[in-house]
Amino acid sequence: MKKSIKSWLLTTTTIATLLTIPSLSTANSGVEKLTQNPANWATALGNYSGTRYSRLDQINTQNVKNLQPAWFFSTGVLRGHEGGPLVVNGILYIHTPFPNIVYALDQKTQSVIWEYTPTMDADVTIPVMCCDSINRGLAYGDGKIFLQQSDTVLTALDAKTGQRVWSVQNGDPKLGMTNTNAPLVVKDRVLTGIAGGEFGVRGFLAAYDIRTGELRWKAYSMGSDSDMLINPDKTTTWKDGKLQKVGANSSLKSWEGDQWKIGGGTTWGWYSYDPDLNLVYYGSGNPSPWNPVQRPGDNKWSNSLWARDADTGEVKWVYQMTPHDEWDYDGISEAVLVDQPIKGKMHKTIVHIDKNGFAYTLDRVTGELLVAEKFDKTVNWASHIDMYTGRPQGEAKYSPEQKGDDENTADICPAIVGAKSQQPVSYSPQTGYFYISGNHLCMDYEPFKVSYTAGQPYVGATMMLSPAQGDVLTGKPDGSYNLGQFTAWDATTGKIVWSNKERFSIWSGSVATAGGLVFYGTLEGYLKAVDAKTGKELYRFKTPSGIIGNVNTWEYDGKQYVGVLSGIGGWAGVGLSSNFCPPGYIGSATFTKLGGTLTVFSLPEVPDAK
Repeated sequence: MKKSIKSWLLTTTTIATLLTIPSLSTANSGVEKLTQNPANWATALGNYSGTRYSRLDQINTQNVKNLQPAWFFSTGVLRGHEGGPLVVNGILYIHTPFPNIVYALDQKTQSVIWEYTPTMDADVTIPVMCCDSINRGLAYGDGKIFLQQSDTVLTALDAKTGQRVWSVQNGDPKLGMTNTNAPLVVKDRVLTGIAGGEFGVRGFLAAYDIRTGELRWKAYSMGSDSDMLINPDKTTTWKDGKLQKVGANSSLKSWEGDQWKIGGGTTWGWYSYDPDLNLVYYGSGNPSPWNPVQRPGDNKWSNSLWARDADTGEVKWVYQMTPHDEWDYDGISEAVLVDQPIKGKMHKTIVHIDKNGFAYTLDRVTGELLVAEKFDKTVNWASHIDMYTGRPQGEAKYSPEQKGDDENTADICPAIVGAKSQQPVSYSPQTGYFYISGNHLCMDYEPFKVSYTAGQPYVGATMMLSPAQGDVLTGKPDGSYNLGQFTAWDATTGKIVWSNKERFSIWSGSVATAGGLVFYGTLEGYLKAVDAKTGKELYRFKTPSGIIGNVNTWEYDGKQYVGVLSGIGGWAGVGLSSNFCPPGYIGSATFTKLGGTLTVFSLPEVPDAK
């Protein structure tokens, strides 16, 4: 089951070939009002809080067994379909991986209202896209659809006509910069990040004017205080049992020489927003290169959670989950904003289920660390998070740096795909649980010295992935491992409530509903619905291809619908389109094949009683 991931990176790369003045504008995007109507699905995560929860209950635990496909739409693109549909005022908007086609669909006729295909240079862009040429979704605001193209161009389209209103270059693919993230519209800004950490790209979050595309602010993940928009006398972090000011040059002091200039910390995940606090929350990715020997220090502020003022970009607080990351444990997962009691006291919390296998609950106002526990019992690279220092307590046995270059460290859990990667969780206020689409893989890890060349892979490590040992799917005569698990998590206590094993990693984001359900997709292509309280499977349907997209739900003409993009690809399935199977997913080709399709589900019509 083990295979070198260095060869996978090289194969996919070869085949594919990885302070400004605040705006005075008073424009209002209208997004918050749209998200308050459950008939819409107006942001990638459903709402500003990122809960992926719907108040719709027409489909529930009693009748979900009757769910059936209502209609299908083929996207015409074969690569991995991450993200999911937006639904705004009855119009459904979907996107594809490269070449990033956008479709506006009429739900009554299931026909195309308009489509937009950007002009991009595949020979320049695709070779520097890590882990397939995916895209995670669209944003809506101020009557516009915002597309963050793979080639880093941010484009605003008229939502009614599909005509391009403006576009702006957000990065340079020739330097290894690409984009895969879904933007987020906040007030009169559209927020977007950057990808390319495996090419030495220095991460940032940027805010553009939704009407003109003018840059309003840009904040880096590492470097000088001015680059990061950090005020060293105001910005705080959790340290030694309390919140403390980060102090001057907090990032520069944690890097050797100028390594920070090519230090990673990219921002290809998800963004949330608290309108009352006017703070934007997100995570930054792994430091570059993967070889930890070449970058001594904590490498701040890679692998960190951020709270920034939406108007100015200034950092309120920052917390680093994995200082001096040795395992590629990006911190880009979504930040979910909920109010909940911790040890008898109500907090405005932020919940972050990290790639490193720990789930964190912090006070989103102050950044105080409240809970940090393992959500996968096989995690072994660290024994626990020291709640006083806020730092993980690493296990020397699983530290590649301690062995040095060209020495293998075996059986590290989780693997570089993380105990959870980008696939967003959902949260149900009915149960108080978070629902985690997880991976269940470990790895061997061998660092090697690597030199930086702009636009070329800057990795410096070889990995071999394997199933987490000791967890075999029960009742399977072939002894199949469970490479994935779907877990209900209590973020107030740091405890697993229940966990369902899956044959393959679950790369689909889930959605929780007021009908007592949680929906998610599997790599075999099944849309599944489980009871939110117990995890009992209540429904499954095999879609045309493996699902790595996020399940969304909305209402049209008085009826609740559930929709998901199927189309195997991304990290888990890129091998199916390049004749190479990433370690840990061998065998998935026997269950599914390529193909991009939107499948929309609903309950059958009930005949009128006569």
